[in-house]
Amino acid sequence: MAGKFQVLTITDEAADFIRSLVEASDDAVKGIRIGVKNGGCAGMEYVLNKVVDVNPQDDLVEDKGVSVYIDPKAVLFLLGTELGFEQTKFRSGLTFNNPNQTSACGCGESVSLRPVDPSALDALRAK
Repeated sequence: MAGKFQVLTITDEAADFIRSLVEASDDAVKGIRIGVKNGGCAGMEYVLNKVVDVNPQDDLVEDKGVSVYIDPKAVLFLLGTELGFEQTKFRSGLTFNNPNQTSACGCGESVSLRPVDPSALDALRAK
């Protein structure tokens, strides 16, 4: 979406995966919601959920025909992230290329994140 601030970007592969999730759902799913929570051996975990009822306080990224809602508490941890998709011999799913990630645990399920300076976020939103 040109000219509009977006918390994250979505690769074509991630958009295809999200679209397939939405289309395969029995519910009226509008997209996915991303958040972060404390947990795991590295300190934080990404949280993904299908969105049926939109939270008006969420940041919305609409790109490549899909909608990704961002929990307002996660915005400072996700700013600049590229949401991708990976399929390997052993796993498939969404990936986070996050410049705010300082480390990850060996299993890849838990990460350590540092928030962006809130003034940087305000500057982007003002554009």
